[in-house]
Amino acid sequence: MLIDPTANIHTNSVIEEGAKIGANVIIGPFCHIGSDVTLGAGVELKSHVVISGWTDIGNDTVIFPFSSIGHMPQDLKFNGEVTKLELGERNRIREYVTINPGTLGGGELTKVGNDCLFMMGAHIGHDCIVGNRVILANNASLGGHCVIEDNVVIGALAGVHQFCRVGRGAMIGGLSAVVADVIPMGMVLGNRASLDGLNLVGLKRAGADKADINGLRAAFKSIFMSGTTVKESITPTLKLHAGNPLVEELIEFITSETSRSLTIPNKD
Repeated sequence: MLIDPTANIHTNSVIEEGAKIGANVIIGPFCHIGSDVTLGAGVELKSHVVISGWTDIGNDTVIFPFSSIGHMPQDLKFNGEVTKLELGERNRIREYVTINPGTLGGGELTKVGNDCLFMMGAHIGHDCIVGNRVILANNASLGGHCVIEDNVVIGALAGVHQFCRVGRGAMIGGLSAVVADVIPMGMVLGNRASLDGLNLVGLKRAGADKADINGLRAAFKSIFMSGTTVKESITPTLKLHAGNPLVEELIEFITSETSRSLTIPNKD
């Protein structure tokens, strides 16, 4: 067991032999830290936090009571093999959040970036890859193998189906059921979720160029609202908006290999 002398650990918490506890870590009462867990510098566990498995928690992350981090995946094929969970720095993990490690058949790794906020009751399934500055509101859930890119916001009680991708800067409305890939900067709503436009507020907050945003809006209309198929509209749209990084990112996402279909606007 490697515990930095500056760590502050409550006497009612259990730290198993082999755990690595970094500088200035604070561990409140009734926490349980497994033998293969690493807590980076400045991590704070409020109380009643349980961390298990081969789990690394990045610097300055704060975890609130009754969270379960790194316990075995909810996958009936899992047979106790060594898989990992990596959480980046400065994440905020609120009450009752659950995050599972990877599986042998899914890459053996669940990975979360930096500066994320996971609100009460959020769930991140096995083998998910979650980017930076992602927000999961209360009780939002990710099925296994999801890829969530940077700056995505997922509303309360929303669910993302396994193997779905959600592109950078997208926003998922509360109570939405996402069963197909979501384009970067897209905004989807409903059960089953449909594409309802672009996340223009998010683009403006991110400091995107106004001309690029206008080009993206025009590209969105030509791809999804022109009466032609998405496939047919890709080449002329890319040619018309060559050099626009937002449009190029959108089309790269649409044309990249995936196991899921694409979330599109409701035609009703």
